Amino acid sequence: MADAYLLPIRTAAVLFPLLAFALLVPVAVVLYRRHGVVRWWALSFYAFLYYLITAYCLVLMPLPGASVDVCREYPLMGQWQLTPGNTFLDVWKESGHRVTFGDLVLHNSAVIETGFNLLLLLPLGVFLRYHFRRGPWTSLAVAAGVALSFEVTQGTGVFGLYPCPYRLFDVDDLLVNTLGAMLGWWLGGQVGRAVPALNALDERVLARHPVPFGRRAVALLLDLAGAAVLSALALLSAVVVGLPAWWGPAAVLGGWFVALPAWIGATPGKRLLLLELVDESGARPAAWRLLLRAVVLAVPFLPPLLLLVVAAGVLWGRGTPGAVLEVFRSGELHENVLLVALAGVAAGLLSMVFVALYALVVRLHPKDRSLHELASGVHNRARPHHNAPRPAPEPQRSDDPVAAP
Repeated sequence: MADAYLLPIRTAAVLFPLLAFALLVPVAVVLYRRHGVVRWWALSFYAFLYYLITAYCLVLMPLPGASVDVCREYPLMGQWQLTPGNTFLDVWKESGHRVTFGDLVLHNSAVIETGFNLLLLLPLGVFLRYHFRRGPWTSLAVAAGVALSFEVTQGTGVFGLYPCPYRLFDVDDLLVNTLGAMLGWWLGGQVGRAVPALNALDERVLARHPVPFGRRAVALLLDLAGAAVLSALALLSAVVVGLPAWWGPAAVLGGWFVALPAWIGATPGKRLLLLELVDESGARPAAWRLLLRAVVLAVPFLPPLLLLVVAAGVLWGRGTPGAVLEVFRSGELHENVLLVALAGVAAGLLSMVFVALYALVVRLHPKDRSLHELASGVHNRARPHHNAPRPAPEPQRSDDPVAAP
Protein backbone atom coordinates (compact mmCIF):
# COMPACT_ATOMS: atom_id res chain seq x y z
CA MET A 1 0.00 0.00 0.00
CA ALA A 2 2.89 2.38 0.73
CA ASP A 3 4.08 2.23 -2.88
CA ALA A 4 0.60 3.21 -4.07
CA TYR A 5 0.99 6.51 -2.19
CA LEU A 6 4.72 7.06 -2.72
CA LEU A 7 4.50 6.86 -6.52
CA PRO A 8 2.04 9.80 -6.84
CA ILE A 9 4.10 11.86 -4.39
CA ARG A 10 7.30 11.22 -6.34
CA THR A 11 5.51 12.05 -9.59
CA ALA A 12 4.23 15.32 -8.14
CA ALA A 13 7.76 16.18 -7.02
CA VAL A 14 8.92 15.85 -10.64
CA LEU A 15 6.00 17.76 -12.17
CA PHE A 16 5.97 20.62 -9.66
CA PRO A 17 9.27 22.34 -10.64
CA LEU A 18 8.30 22.28 -14.33
CA LEU A 19 4.87 23.77 -13.70
CA ALA A 20 6.20 26.25 -11.15
CA PHE A 21 8.80 27.53 -13.64
CA ALA A 22 6.20 27.83 -16.41
CA LEU A 23 3.92 29.84 -14.10
CA LEU A 24 6.67 31.96 -12.53
CA VAL A 25 6.04 35.21 -14.42
CA PRO A 26 2.21 34.97 -14.59
CA VAL A 27 2.02 34.23 -10.86
CA ALA A 28 4.40 37.12 -10.08
CA VAL A 29 2.26 39.51 -12.15
CA VAL A 30 -0.96 38.46 -10.40
CA LEU A 31 0.56 38.60 -6.91
CA TYR A 32 2.20 42.00 -7.44
CA ARG A 33 -1.05 43.42 -8.77
CA ARG A 34 -3.09 42.02 -5.89
CA HIS A 35 -0.71 42.41 -2.96
CA GLY A 36 2.24 44.61 -3.98
CA VAL A 37 4.73 41.94 -2.86
CA VAL A 38 5.17 38.24 -3.56
CA ARG A 39 7.42 36.74 -0.90
CA TRP A 40 4.83 35.42 1.54
CA TRP A 41 2.05 34.98 -0.99
CA ALA A 42 4.37 33.15 -3.39
CA LEU A 43 5.42 30.65 -0.71
CA SER A 44 1.79 30.04 0.18
CA PHE A 45 0.65 29.79 -3.44
CA TYR A 46 3.39 27.38 -4.50
CA ALA A 47 2.74 25.23 -1.45
CA PHE A 48 -0.91 25.14 -2.59
CA LEU A 49 0.17 24.30 -6.15
CA TYR A 50 2.35 21.40 -4.99
CA TYR A 51 -0.46 20.12 -2.79
CA LEU A 52 -2.96 20.29 -5.67
CA ILE A 53 -0.63 18.40 -8.05
CA THR A 54 -0.05 15.75 -5.39
CA ALA A 55 -3.79 15.38 -4.74
CA TYR A 56 -4.58 14.80 -8.42
CA CYS A 57 -1.67 12.37 -8.74
CA LEU A 58 -3.07 10.42 -5.79
CA VAL A 59 -6.45 10.29 -7.52
CA LEU A 60 -5.06 9.16 -10.89
CA MET A 61 -2.07 6.98 -10.09
CA PRO A 62 -0.90 4.34 -10.53
CA LEU A 63 -2.09 4.41 -14.13
CA PRO A 64 -2.75 1.06 -15.82
CA GLY A 65 -0.14 0.12 -18.41
CA ALA A 66 -0.83 0.20 -22.13
CA SER A 67 -0.97 -3.60 -22.24
CA VAL A 68 -3.65 -3.84 -19.52
CA ASP A 69 -7.22 -4.50 -20.65
CA VAL A 70 -8.95 -2.26 -18.08
CA CYS A 71 -12.42 -3.39 -19.11
CA ARG A 72 -11.53 -6.95 -18.24
CA GLU A 73 -9.31 -6.23 -15.24
CA TYR A 74 -11.76 -3.80 -13.57
CA PRO A 75 -15.24 -4.94 -14.63
CA LEU A 76 -17.05 -3.52 -11.57
CA MET A 77 -15.61 0.00 -11.79
CA GLY A 78 -17.99 1.02 -14.58
CA GLN A 79 -20.98 0.89 -12.20
CA TRP A 80 -21.01 4.19 -10.32
CA GLN A 81 -21.76 3.88 -6.61
CA LEU A 82 -24.50 6.47 -6.02
CA THR A 83 -25.96 5.20 -2.74
CA PRO A 84 -24.88 7.31 0.26
CA GLY A 85 -23.73 5.33 3.28
CA ASN A 86 -22.48 2.32 1.34
CA THR A 87 -19.12 2.78 3.08
CA PHE A 88 -20.62 1.46 6.33
CA LEU A 89 -21.49 -1.79 4.54
CA ASP A 90 -17.90 -2.00 3.25
CA VAL A 91 -16.59 -1.49 6.79
CA TRP A 92 -18.84 -4.26 8.11
CA LYS A 93 -17.82 -6.58 5.29
CA GLU A 94 -14.08 -5.90 5.77
CA SER A 95 -14.43 -6.59 9.51
CA GLY A 96 -15.61 -10.13 8.76
CA HIS A 97 -18.72 -9.35 10.82
CA ARG A 98 -16.58 -9.26 14.00
CA VAL A 99 -17.30 -6.51 16.51
CA THR A 100 -13.82 -5.64 17.82
CA PHE A 101 -11.90 -2.39 17.66
CA GLY A 102 -9.16 -3.99 15.59
CA ASP A 103 -11.54 -5.51 13.07
CA LEU A 104 -13.86 -2.51 12.81
CA VAL A 105 -11.25 0.30 12.89
CA LEU A 106 -7.59 -0.48 13.38
CA HIS A 107 -7.11 -3.13 10.67
CA ASN A 108 -10.12 -2.30 8.52
CA SER A 109 -9.04 -1.29 5.01
CA ALA A 110 -12.38 0.48 4.34
CA VAL A 111 -11.86 2.71 7.40
CA ILE A 112 -8.26 3.43 6.45
CA GLU A 113 -9.29 4.39 2.92
CA THR A 114 -12.05 6.64 4.26
CA GLY A 115 -9.53 8.30 6.57
CA PHE A 116 -7.25 9.05 3.63
CA ASN A 117 -10.22 10.48 1.71
CA LEU A 118 -10.99 12.72 4.69
CA LEU A 119 -7.40 14.00 4.78
CA LEU A 120 -7.10 14.41 1.01
CA LEU A 121 -8.92 17.75 0.81
CA LEU A 122 -8.24 18.94 4.35
CA PRO A 123 -5.32 21.17 3.19
CA LEU A 124 -7.62 22.65 0.53
CA GLY A 125 -9.89 23.99 3.25
CA VAL A 126 -6.93 25.50 5.10
CA PHE A 127 -5.72 27.25 1.93
CA LEU A 128 -9.20 28.49 1.05
CA ARG A 129 -9.55 30.23 4.40
CA TYR A 130 -6.00 31.39 5.15
CA HIS A 131 -4.57 32.11 1.70
CA PHE A 132 -7.64 32.85 -0.44
CA ARG A 133 -9.72 34.23 2.48
CA ARG A 134 -12.95 32.55 1.40
CA GLY A 135 -16.04 32.13 3.55
CA PRO A 136 -17.73 28.84 4.46
CA TRP A 137 -20.26 28.71 1.61
CA THR A 138 -17.75 29.58 -1.10
CA SER A 139 -15.30 27.08 0.37
CA LEU A 140 -18.01 24.43 0.48
CA ALA A 141 -18.81 25.00 -3.20
CA VAL A 142 -15.14 24.89 -4.22
CA ALA A 143 -14.46 21.77 -2.15
CA ALA A 144 -17.51 19.98 -3.57
CA GLY A 145 -16.43 20.95 -7.10
CA VAL A 146 -12.90 19.65 -6.59
CA ALA A 147 -14.16 16.43 -5.00
CA LEU A 148 -16.63 15.97 -7.86
CA SER A 149 -13.79 16.46 -10.38
CA PHE A 150 -11.90 13.64 -8.62
CA GLU A 151 -14.81 11.24 -8.86
CA VAL A 152 -15.78 12.15 -12.42
CA THR A 153 -12.15 11.74 -13.52
CA GLN A 154 -12.11 8.27 -11.99
CA GLY A 155 -15.60 7.29 -13.14
CA THR A 156 -14.98 8.24 -16.78
CA GLY A 157 -11.64 6.49 -17.15
CA VAL A 158 -9.77 9.84 -17.11
CA PHE A 159 -12.34 11.40 -19.43
CA GLY A 160 -12.15 8.62 -21.98
CA LEU A 161 -8.38 8.14 -21.98
CA TYR A 162 -9.13 4.54 -20.99
CA PRO A 163 -12.07 2.66 -22.56
CA CYS A 164 -13.34 1.69 -19.09
CA PRO A 165 -12.82 3.16 -15.59
CA TYR A 166 -10.10 1.60 -13.47
CA ARG A 167 -11.32 3.33 -10.30
CA LEU A 168 -14.82 3.64 -8.86
CA PHE A 169 -17.02 6.72 -8.77
CA ASP A 170 -18.24 6.64 -5.16
CA VAL A 171 -20.64 9.23 -3.79
CA ASP A 172 -19.38 8.48 -0.28
CA ASP A 173 -15.88 9.53 -1.32
CA LEU A 174 -17.39 12.77 -2.64
CA LEU A 175 -19.06 13.45 0.69
CA VAL A 176 -16.04 12.50 2.78
CA ASN A 177 -13.67 14.63 0.65
CA THR A 178 -15.98 17.63 1.04
CA LEU A 179 -16.28 17.05 4.78
CA GLY A 180 -12.49 16.92 5.05
CA ALA A 181 -12.17 20.23 3.22
CA MET A 182 -14.62 21.91 5.58
CA LEU A 183 -12.73 20.51 8.54
CA GLY A 184 -9.63 22.09 7.00
CA TRP A 185 -11.53 25.38 6.61
CA TRP A 186 -12.22 25.34 10.35
CA LEU A 187 -8.57 24.58 11.08
CA GLY A 188 -7.60 27.46 8.76
CA GLY A 189 -9.29 29.82 11.19
CA GLN A 190 -7.13 28.47 14.01
CA VAL A 191 -4.04 28.90 11.83
CA GLY A 192 -5.03 32.50 11.07
CA ARG A 193 -5.25 33.27 14.78
CA ALA A 194 -1.92 31.59 15.54
CA VAL A 195 0.24 33.21 12.83
CA PRO A 196 0.31 36.77 11.42
CA ALA A 197 -2.01 37.58 8.54
CA LEU A 198 -0.26 37.75 5.18
CA ASN A 199 -1.63 41.26 4.60
CA ALA A 200 0.05 42.49 7.77
CA LEU A 201 3.37 41.03 6.59
CA ASP A 202 2.84 42.78 3.24
CA GLU A 203 2.49 46.18 4.85
CA ARG A 204 5.69 45.73 6.83
CA VAL A 205 7.64 44.97 3.66
CA LEU A 206 6.06 47.78 1.65
CA ALA A 207 6.79 50.26 4.43
CA ARG A 208 10.53 49.57 3.95
CA HIS A 209 10.50 49.03 0.17
CA PRO A 210 7.48 50.69 -1.52
CA VAL A 211 8.63 49.40 -4.93
CA PRO A 212 10.18 45.96 -4.41
CA PHE A 213 13.11 45.06 -6.66
CA GLY A 214 11.37 41.91 -7.90
CA ARG A 215 8.37 43.92 -9.04
CA ARG A 216 10.61 46.16 -11.14
CA ALA A 217 12.55 43.16 -12.47
CA VAL A 218 9.37 41.40 -13.66
CA ALA A 219 8.20 44.62 -15.35
CA LEU A 220 11.58 44.96 -17.09
CA LEU A 221 11.50 41.33 -18.19
CA LEU A 222 8.08 41.83 -19.76
CA ASP A 223 9.23 45.06 -21.42
CA LEU A 224 12.34 43.41 -22.86
CA ALA A 225 10.34 40.43 -24.15
CA GLY A 226 7.70 42.61 -25.77
CA ALA A 227 10.20 45.05 -27.25
CA ALA A 228 12.34 42.20 -28.59
CA VAL A 229 9.41 40.62 -30.43
CA LEU A 230 8.32 43.93 -31.97
CA SER A 231 11.93 44.81 -32.83
CA ALA A 232 12.36 41.56 -34.74
CA LEU A 233 9.18 42.23 -36.70
CA ALA A 234 10.24 45.82 -37.35
CA LEU A 235 13.66 44.63 -38.53
CA LEU A 236 12.08 42.29 -41.05
CA SER A 237 9.69 45.01 -42.19
CA ALA A 238 12.53 47.49 -42.69
CA VAL A 239 14.50 44.99 -44.77
CA VAL A 240 11.44 44.19 -46.90
CA VAL A 241 10.72 47.85 -47.73
CA GLY A 242 14.38 48.61 -48.36
CA LEU A 243 15.09 50.78 -45.30
CA PRO A 244 18.26 50.48 -43.18
CA ALA A 245 17.86 47.47 -40.93
CA TRP A 246 18.40 49.41 -37.69
CA TRP A 247 15.52 51.82 -38.31
CA GLY A 248 12.79 49.40 -37.25
CA PRO A 249 14.31 48.29 -33.91
CA ALA A 250 15.33 51.87 -33.11
CA ALA A 251 11.77 53.09 -33.66
CA VAL A 252 10.32 50.29 -31.52
CA LEU A 253 12.77 50.78 -28.63
CA GLY A 254 12.36 54.55 -28.70
CA GLY A 255 8.60 54.27 -28.72
CA TRP A 256 8.51 51.59 -26.02
CA PHE A 257 10.95 53.11 -23.51
CA VAL A 258 10.68 56.85 -24.25
CA ALA A 259 7.56 57.89 -26.18
CA LEU A 260 5.05 55.70 -24.31
CA PRO A 261 6.29 56.66 -20.80
CA ALA A 262 6.25 60.34 -21.86
CA TRP A 263 2.65 59.90 -23.02
CA ILE A 264 1.04 57.57 -20.46
CA GLY A 265 3.64 57.62 -17.68
CA ALA A 266 4.79 54.00 -17.94
CA THR A 267 6.03 51.29 -20.26
CA PRO A 268 3.59 48.42 -20.96
CA GLY A 269 5.40 46.17 -18.50
CA LYS A 270 5.28 48.76 -15.74
CA ARG A 271 1.65 49.50 -16.51
CA LEU A 272 0.83 45.82 -16.03
CA LEU A 273 2.72 45.75 -12.71
CA LEU A 274 0.97 48.93 -11.50
CA LEU A 275 4.12 51.06 -11.67
CA GLU A 276 4.65 54.51 -13.11
CA LEU A 277 7.71 56.65 -13.87
CA VAL A 278 8.02 60.02 -12.16
CA ASP A 279 10.74 62.62 -11.64
CA GLU A 280 11.92 63.91 -8.27
CA SER A 281 8.92 66.26 -8.00
CA GLY A 282 6.50 63.39 -8.61
CA ALA A 283 5.47 64.67 -12.04
CA ARG A 284 5.63 62.88 -15.37
CA PRO A 285 9.27 63.10 -16.53
CA ALA A 286 10.46 64.98 -19.60
CA ALA A 287 11.33 63.00 -22.72
CA TRP A 288 15.07 63.74 -22.46
CA ARG A 289 15.14 62.27 -18.95
CA LEU A 290 13.40 59.13 -20.19
CA LEU A 291 15.88 58.86 -23.05
CA LEU A 292 18.83 59.20 -20.66
CA ARG A 293 17.27 56.62 -18.38
CA ALA A 294 16.78 54.18 -21.25
CA VAL A 295 20.38 54.62 -22.47
CA VAL A 296 21.89 53.99 -19.03
CA LEU A 297 19.52 51.06 -18.46
CA ALA A 298 20.64 49.55 -21.77
CA VAL A 299 24.29 49.38 -20.66
CA PRO A 300 24.01 45.85 -19.17
CA PHE A 301 22.52 44.58 -22.42
CA LEU A 302 24.25 46.52 -25.23
CA PRO A 303 27.89 45.37 -24.78
CA PRO A 304 26.98 41.66 -24.83
CA LEU A 305 24.72 42.28 -27.80
CA LEU A 306 27.44 44.14 -29.67
CA LEU A 307 29.90 41.37 -28.82
CA LEU A 308 27.60 38.80 -30.37
CA VAL A 309 26.97 40.95 -33.44
CA VAL A 310 30.69 41.51 -34.03
CA ALA A 311 31.49 37.84 -33.44
CA ALA A 312 28.75 36.74 -35.82
CA GLY A 313 29.87 39.28 -38.46
CA VAL A 314 33.51 38.24 -38.29
CA LEU A 315 32.84 34.52 -38.21
CA TRP A 316 30.20 34.70 -40.94
CA GLY A 317 32.90 35.36 -43.48
CA ARG A 318 34.82 32.35 -42.24
CA GLY A 319 32.11 29.90 -43.21
CA THR A 320 30.26 29.72 -39.91
CA PRO A 321 26.82 28.83 -41.40
CA GLY A 322 28.33 25.95 -43.32
CA ALA A 323 30.26 24.89 -40.23
CA VAL A 324 27.06 24.75 -38.16
CA LEU A 325 25.46 22.51 -40.75
CA GLU A 326 28.56 20.34 -40.81
CA VAL A 327 28.34 19.87 -37.02
CA PHE A 328 24.82 18.47 -37.39
CA ARG A 329 25.91 16.20 -40.23
CA SER A 330 29.18 14.82 -38.90
CA GLY A 331 28.84 15.37 -35.16
CA GLU A 332 32.34 16.92 -35.08
CA LEU A 333 32.80 20.37 -33.54
CA HIS A 334 34.10 23.02 -35.95
CA GLU A 335 36.52 25.69 -34.76
CA ASN A 336 34.29 28.58 -35.85
CA VAL A 337 31.25 27.11 -34.10
CA LEU A 338 33.32 26.79 -30.93
CA LEU A 339 34.34 30.45 -31.19
CA VAL A 340 30.70 31.52 -31.55
CA ALA A 341 29.75 29.42 -28.52
CA LEU A 342 32.59 30.96 -26.47
CA ALA A 343 31.52 34.45 -27.56
CA GLY A 344 27.99 33.69 -26.42
CA VAL A 345 29.19 32.46 -23.02
CA ALA A 346 31.39 35.55 -22.61
CA ALA A 347 28.49 37.81 -23.57
CA GLY A 348 26.22 36.12 -21.04
CA LEU A 349 28.78 36.43 -18.25
CA LEU A 350 29.39 40.09 -19.06
CA SER A 351 25.67 40.78 -18.97
CA MET A 352 25.34 39.02 -15.62
CA VAL A 353 28.15 41.16 -14.15
CA PHE A 354 26.44 44.38 -15.27
CA VAL A 355 23.02 43.25 -14.01
CA ALA A 356 24.54 42.26 -10.65
CA LEU A 357 26.16 45.70 -10.39
CA TYR A 358 22.86 47.47 -11.02
CA ALA A 359 21.09 45.22 -8.51
CA LEU A 360 23.81 45.87 -5.91
CA VAL A 361 23.32 49.63 -6.24
CA VAL A 362 19.58 49.15 -5.67
CA ARG A 363 20.24 47.15 -2.51
CA LEU A 364 22.72 49.70 -1.12
CA HIS A 365 20.80 52.86 -1.98
CA PRO A 366 18.51 54.07 0.87
CA LYS A 367 15.64 54.70 -1.58
CA ASP A 368 16.20 51.58 -3.74
CA ARG A 369 17.48 53.62 -6.71
CA SER A 370 19.80 52.18 -9.35
CA LEU A 371 22.31 53.79 -11.72
CA HIS A 372 19.84 54.61 -14.47
CA GLU A 373 17.51 56.26 -11.98
CA LEU A 374 20.25 58.28 -10.32
CA ALA A 375 21.58 59.46 -13.69
CA SER A 376 18.19 60.51 -15.10
CA GLY A 377 16.33 61.61 -11.98
CA VAL A 378 13.47 59.29 -13.00
CA HIS A 379 12.31 56.56 -10.64
CA ASN A 380 9.44 54.12 -10.16
CA ARG A 381 6.39 54.87 -8.08
CA ALA A 382 3.92 52.16 -7.14
CA ARG A 383 0.26 52.68 -7.82
CA PRO A 384 -2.11 51.16 -5.22
CA HIS A 385 -2.36 47.40 -5.54
CA HIS A 386 -5.80 45.80 -5.50
CA ASN A 387 -5.74 44.82 -1.81
CA ALA A 388 -4.14 48.04 -0.58
CA PRO A 389 -5.89 49.52 2.49
CA ARG A 390 -8.32 52.22 1.50
CA PRO A 391 -7.94 55.57 3.28
CA ALA A 392 -10.68 56.24 5.78
CA PRO A 393 -13.13 58.98 4.77
CA GLU A 394 -12.56 62.32 6.44
CA PRO A 395 -15.09 63.10 9.19
CA GLN A 396 -17.57 65.78 8.22
CA ARG A 397 -17.38 69.07 10.09
CA SER A 398 -20.27 70.09 12.24
CA ASP A 399 -20.81 73.22 10.14
CA ASP A 400 -21.01 71.22 6.90
CA PRO A 401 -24.48 71.81 5.44
CA VAL A 402 -24.59 68.22 4.18
CA ALA A 403 -24.11 66.90 7.71
CA ALA A 404 -26.70 69.21 9.19
CA PRO A 405 -30.02 67.52 10.12
